[in-house]
Amino acid sequence: MKGGIPSKKKVPVKINASLSNYLSTYNRNVKLPLQYDDLLRIKTSIPLIDMNDDDTLWETVFYEDSYTQEIHKALTTIYALLKTDGDVEVMEHLSVARIDYCTFGNTKPFRIRIINKLNDNYDHFYVKLADASRVYGLELEHILSPNRVTYLVDRDTLVEEHIVGIPGDEFIKNNLDDSKFNQIRIAKEFVKFNERCFVRLLGDMRSYNYVIEITPDIEGSQFRIRTIDFDQQSYEGRKNFYLPQYFKDNNPIIFLGIQNMTLETVRQYQMEERSLIANRAKASYDRLTELLSVMAGDQISQPQKVEQLKTELAQHHKNDIFIKCKNMGEIVFTNIKLLLQKDFKQSILIDDFQ
Repeated sequence: MKGGIPSKKKVPVKINASLSNYLSTYNRNVKLPLQYDDLLRIKTSIPLIDMNDDDTLWETVFYEDSYTQEIHKALTTIYALLKTDGDVEVMEHLSVARIDYCTFGNTKPFRIRIINKLNDNYDHFYVKLADASRVYGLELEHILSPNRVTYLVDRDTLVEEHIVGIPGDEFIKNNLDDSKFNQIRIAKEFVKFNERCFVRLLGDMRSYNYVIEITPDIEGSQFRIRTIDFDQQSYEGRKNFYLPQYFKDNNPIIFLGIQNMTLETVRQYQMEERSLIANRAKASYDRLTELLSVMAGDQISQPQKVEQLKTELAQHHKNDIFIKCKNMGEIVFTNIKLLLQKDFKQSILIDDFQ
């Protein structure tokens, strides 16, 4: 069985008053000196080519000279808000090196390259159209995963930090031919990543929608898979869409697991990650409950997708509690409740890939 592709391009969902109030409570709502639409006043653009002379599908954009200075000042201010809580002293040695635009993403992001003039070191951040589904995804990542995510919202504008790592498709192409010890660790991390996505129902984790961090260790390396795409948070109706194991892009890592792990080992790693997720949920119980309550009052998907997903999850978990759910927020809430009640069933079996 396959995870498939999204049924059709997802339409961004407006942030409602309840979600906006939640974001204000947790210091995500910030007045920005620039809105997403301001960056659309593009004069010209050129394709962005990578070091291998391949088209990246991003375009480097340029503005009228009179407007460029205004845009650059606003963007360095946003970077200060994102990184130093608005300490403007850091702006003195920062400048905008490049602005890139991607037209194929749901949120049509702008990627801003900021350079430190003192040492030529650079960093990136993103300016996107705000989408409630993506914001729910960012918050669930922040609360339930081992990762912390920094982002800001102002009306229809979403600003996100750059998540560092090797893109999954490049990692699979170039980094799997490693020691057996590291291959086992890669496969182990994928099992855990698969678990995290399914518990909080984050979909579409094809290999180019996540990155992999590599940390040298005493023996071998440690690996961490981090999602960089939150657009498909609880939107599609197919259960398997929320299991990275079913996307053929990820098969090379799946095959590592088949070669190096027994079914008992896979189940052990699943249980370990489930326990960690439950501990994070308990540690941030009030915040998580508030978020899921807001999410349960929102409509971030289509009725037919909600019906399909709750039916498939009821069959999977052998629990009719999902049938009572009215929207995606309630489905996520129910899925996490089952986890906390230790009644959560996973579907990853080595036999599925043989």
